[in-house]
Amino acid sequence: MTHHLLHNITHFGRLLRAAGIPVTPHQIGDFMEGLDYVDLECRGDVKNTARITLVNRQEHLAIFDMAFDLFWRDWLRFKGAGGDSWPSVDRQERSREKRQLSQLMAGHTEAETEPESVVEHITLYSAVEILRQKSFAELTSAELDAIKRMMQEMTWDLGQRRTRRKTPAVRGSYIDWRRILRQNLRYGGEPMRLARRKPTYKRRPLVVICDVSGSMERYSRVLLHFIYTMSHGLDQIEAFVFGTRLTRITQQLRKRSVDQAMDEVAAQAHDMGGGTQIGGSLKTFNYHWGRRVLGQGAIVLLISDGWDRGEPDEVRRQMERLQLNTRHLIWLNPLLGSPTYEPLTRGMQAALPFVDDFLPVHNLHSLEQLGTLLFRI
Repeated sequence: MTHHLLHNITHFGRLLRAAGIPVTPHQIGDFMEGLDYVDLECRGDVKNTARITLVNRQEHLAIFDMAFDLFWRDWLRFKGAGGDSWPSVDRQERSREKRQLSQLMAGHTEAETEPESVVEHITLYSAVEILRQKSFAELTSAELDAIKRMMQEMTWDLGQRRTRRKTPAVRGSYIDWRRILRQNLRYGGEPMRLARRKPTYKRRPLVVICDVSGSMERYSRVLLHFIYTMSHGLDQIEAFVFGTRLTRITQQLRKRSVDQAMDEVAAQAHDMGGGTQIGGSLKTFNYHWGRRVLGQGAIVLLISDGWDRGEPDEVRRQMERLQLNTRHLIWLNPLLGSPTYEPLTRGMQAALPFVDDFLPVHNLHSLEQLGTLLFRI
């Protein structure tokens, strides 16, 4: 479960208490636990889980339904199956529902705050969620600062791999013969006590390769901030940028100040904002960095819009080589967020057959979806 989801559930509980529904922290915990057993893409399942765990009295159902529909209106607009996706409504419908909620809440004396303040809270939440859905290319400077602060609050967790090492365990599946001999010397060498071991698990390493050419200029700055946030949230991550050549920026991203890190990345990547050579850059990575950073089942994120001045055959060869050496290859394309986008560029068509997941990376919501995918790999 993502950090934002936990944060929002907590605020939703406060809203219900302000509306007159006595929700306890224990009920909030039950709701969070219940979400592990339902499909988050199904709005009806999430709502029913919340009703079961958070509402105890029948007269509170009407208030709960109204509060849920308003508070979670813009949260995670999944492509729900069977027409059960999160809906969007016009301003008149939203205003009507807010007035209804205010009327329902007006009769409750247990509310901790006035109804109008709760409606203002819902409005503020809705604005934040709309910002989360807004494309990076359309952000104003103030909105960009807000998005960067949201990124800093995000938590990242990769799937774990089973290592060859084993650790002592009470009920492990492997017999530890060395410990058996050592521990049973006190019994004259007779195996009176059995010692066992179990496998250990370790996070998979992550490699990020980001396009910073001219065609990515609208997205590159905020995406570099995203990579910086990931590098400070994960232990084992390698980062590269490319335009016409590949540049490793792992050391620059380890700076404590994000502004200093971005300035050093811009100074190091001399081809930033220039042309694009996807095939040549990937060839440099495969032959000079692949063996160093792609071990232990690494996951690779390749961020690019697919525009390329090189030969498609070179892109095809290097993508094939890269896929063979990775656990999972994810291509993130900011243009994929547009409903009319089609991967028709030569570089994109050459690369797609070797991509495990082809995902958008145009807004904060798409980054949250990426975090869910990385945890499941």
